[in-house]
Amino acid sequence: MPLDPRRDPAAFPVTHPPVGVALARGAMFRCPACGQGKLFDGYLRLADECSACHVPLGRIRADDAPPYFTILIAGHVLVPGVFLVEKLWRPEMWVHMAIWLPLFAIVCTLMLRPVKGMVVAWMLRLGLTGDEQGPAIPAAVQPAGPAQLAVRRPAGDA
Repeated sequence: MPLDPRRDPAAFPVTHPPVGVALARGAMFRCPACGQGKLFDGYLRLADECSACHVPLGRIRADDAPPYFTILIAGHVLVPGVFLVEKLWRPEMWVHMAIWLPLFAIVCTLMLRPVKGMVVAWMLRLGLTGDEQGPAIPAAVQPAGPAQLAVRRPAGDA
């Protein structure tokens, strides 16, 4: 559902840099809007907001797009090498597994964060701020203590 400025005025006006600039900022783990603040609080956890321009980033949900694009790119880069090695030297299967599985894992791990930064930048550039699905889900309720969990039996049961 696209953002309609007549119906949904932006709580935080976001300047939209050109797409290439926003993607480059996201790939460098910087705020896509200003390029100054940090985009991530951890390896893949988004910062709640930009420390420089205070654009809310924490509710943007990239979901499965970054892993999908990461696997797609890593596969297109590394699979030709797998075929070339197989055609030229025909190594045993265990050699393929010993070389290619760790290499794929390392490449995907290194690519995932910049790709997520670019996906978040793209989403912010499209106007997707995470508020499209309604208000945030409230924090989890603390579990009740043992006394509150006691099951009440009807008076007739013993």
